[in-house]
Amino acid sequence: MLAVMSLLVAGNIAEAFDTDSQKIKALIDPQDSILVADPVGKIIIAKNERHKLVPASILKIFTSLGALHYLGSDFRYITEFFIDHNSNLIIKGYGDPLLISEVVSLISRLLAGLIGSTTIINDIVVDDSYFNQPLTIPGISTSTQPYDAPNGALCVNFNTVFFKRTKSGYISAEAQTPLLPYAEKKIKLLKPKNGRIVMSHQENENTIYAGKLFRYFLAYHGVNLRGTVKSGRVDQSADKLIYRYESRYTLPQIIAKLLEHSNNFTTNQLLISCGIKMFGPPGNLEKGLRALANFAADSLQINDMAIVEGSGISRNNRVSADQMLRVLAKFEPHRALMRHRGREYYKTGTLQGISTRAGYIASGGGGSYRYVVMINTPGKSTRPVMRKLLNSLD
Repeated sequence: MLAVMSLLVAGNIAEAFDTDSQKIKALIDPQDSILVADPVGKIIIAKNERHKLVPASILKIFTSLGALHYLGSDFRYITEFFIDHNSNLIIKGYGDPLLISEVVSLISRLLAGLIGSTTIINDIVVDDSYFNQPLTIPGISTSTQPYDAPNGALCVNFNTVFFKRTKSGYISAEAQTPLLPYAEKKIKLLKPKNGRIVMSHQENENTIYAGKLFRYFLAYHGVNLRGTVKSGRVDQSADKLIYRYESRYTLPQIIAKLLEHSNNFTTNQLLISCGIKMFGPPGNLEKGLRALANFAADSLQINDMAIVEGSGISRNNRVSADQMLRVLAKFEPHRALMRHRGREYYKTGTLQGISTRAGYIASGGGGSYRYVVMINTPGKSTRPVMRKLLNSLD
């Protein structure tokens, strides 16, 4: 009798889920897709799963996975500091995406201790030759919006300046970051109200700004500076290395931050770093894309993923839900790096007319469901799909 009752209950649950899955699939139009696998990998909901669609920022999961593969969990970025025979301080960048003001101040304090207050430093020379320039990323425009920040080997504060306008003029919107005259001049030309502006590649603006921020903090910590900031190159055979900064952030920490804030700049820094790891410097977009293509083919058995950059900002990226589900299967040991709410670890993606979501939903019996929802129909979003999906998987 108990066995019969158990079969009836199981049958009712299966029937209810089948009804829910049909309702979910009814929300998926021809320009959309969905794919859901249970904790053992069995596909339980699928529609248009092989259609190549615009992934938006869920592509960051794939790029992060590639970075973990090529660079390793213990990877840390470095930045090097040299003194040449003219007493110039040369800063060579290697792509660290988290040279934020607090870090620049910390490095400057350490350098001040090494240089001493009696040594006179002439020019600060900034060397960004580890990446090719100009670096053009598809989908990145010349706007002053933070999501359009350019990539480079030596950048600070994600190549952005955060400010606000007061009655007396512009001031920094961050206590830890001074509003340098170099940045204020650009702000006054643009005449924005509040927010962020981007330091561009034009005339090495972004790298010069990095040098000027270092100069400010070096002076603050007591270094005797007399020169200016200019672009240049390290002479490895003649210049003296005085300090090599190793980032305080491991690669998983960087990935957790970029996934939380959906940072395009950081993601493409990782993409370029993958290319350098596989093909050598200088880094560029083409090498990074080749590295990710090789990773997709060798580790995921995907040979036709159409990727033109790593962050998802370009509408020319094309990925299927089936391909993204393979990415999720490989990324699952790292799912704690993603945003977490309730039973779900997830990443969202949004462009105008595009709404995507991918991640993991904890199962009551242990393990996780993996899901990909890609909405490319203008005016629609993933929200109604996710509500029904989460309810059906309770």
